[in-house]
Amino acid sequence: MWKDCRELQNTITEYRRDLHRIPETGGRLPATRAYVEEKLREFGIPFTENRSDDGLTAEIRGACPGKILALRADMDALPVEEATCLPFSSENPGRMHACGHDAHMAMLLGAAKVLKEHSPELKGTVRLLFQTEEENAAGAVRTIAEGGLKDVDAVFGTHIGCIISSAIPSGTVIAAPGPVMASMDKFTVRVHDEGCHGSTPEKGVDPINIAAHIVTGLQEILARELAAVKPAVLTVCHIEAGKTFNVFPSDALIEGTFRTLDEEVRKMIASRIGEIASSIASAFRGTAETEIAWGAPPVVNDPAMAALAADCAEELLGPEKVIRNLTAPTMIGEDFALYLLECPGAFLFLSSADPEKHTDFPHHSPYFDVDEDVLWEGAALFVRIAEKYLG
Repeated sequence: MWKDCRELQNTITEYRRDLHRIPETGGRLPATRAYVEEKLREFGIPFTENRSDDGLTAEIRGACPGKILALRADMDALPVEEATCLPFSSENPGRMHACGHDAHMAMLLGAAKVLKEHSPELKGTVRLLFQTEEENAAGAVRTIAEGGLKDVDAVFGTHIGCIISSAIPSGTVIAAPGPVMASMDKFTVRVHDEGCHGSTPEKGVDPINIAAHIVTGLQEILARELAAVKPAVLTVCHIEAGKTFNVFPSDALIEGTFRTLDEEVRKMIASRIGEIASSIASAFRGTAETEIAWGAPPVVNDPAMAALAADCAEELLGPEKVIRNLTAPTMIGEDFALYLLECPGAFLFLSSADPEKHTDFPHHSPYFDVDEDVLWEGAALFVRIAEKYLG
């Protein structure tokens, strides 16, 4: 059954290019959803639309009852101005599929076409989850709330690109057990005080000075409060304060992200961000308010499901093109983690890094691209997993 995907390589590439031209961000993706729905109708696959966003769920029922397997693709793009100069570049200014979600949809559509054509041979049901807003860790929450995982026995997803390493040859599948990606959370610190003229700093409180001390102080969480064997990242990526060179503003804004592989460490870092920010602000006669926007927990693959996927990949590509264990997880996050809290499954990686094809740029780069020659592999992997898991 999976061998049919190799014959669909050009078709899957066409899907990817069509979707690459129409990137949309967030939870409302009308053009993207319309394209996916058009293909599902063409394949004869029934679907239901989410009420809360533009996600949708489709089902391919086999000839006999059995287990329910869910396969997921994310749909949203990024607020990035494309710089690839590809002939099928984004037609929406300031938006780009710079993370491979166009390829994810294309590969799942290719798998769906094959699975539907062979549905009389299937035992059980394959549920297709087309999810919005992965980039903000909001889409999985809505898909689950809409019933996307109701009665599902296992769930699989895949990510194309070079998330694990740009040194991994294109066409290699990574299917590893345990933690493979970190949690992804955002923090915001707002510093408040009494602004004044820069020539008389003694008459006010300097929020920029407070913000600078907070940024430095937060790094002590990792340096002095966390065991070296506990991986974590805390990064400040946005600071905003003031509008002129000679006046203290009345407030300052600090935003950043923290990533962990351990839930207790995740909670500890969140707590300490607020405590440190408040204490430092108070020491300098100001105040600070901290807000944590919880994203997604770590992505933890079920060992049995990861092994099943690795076996399927070896059948497709040979053992030399499959990595079964990671020396270290990536600290990038993914809201697929929320599905894995609900049922067993695995999140897989398909490398498309090829320096000669200029497809080794990092994700979220305006130059990001994928090696389209491996698209059939992603579709075939989904199909083979469905064959093997459903029986």
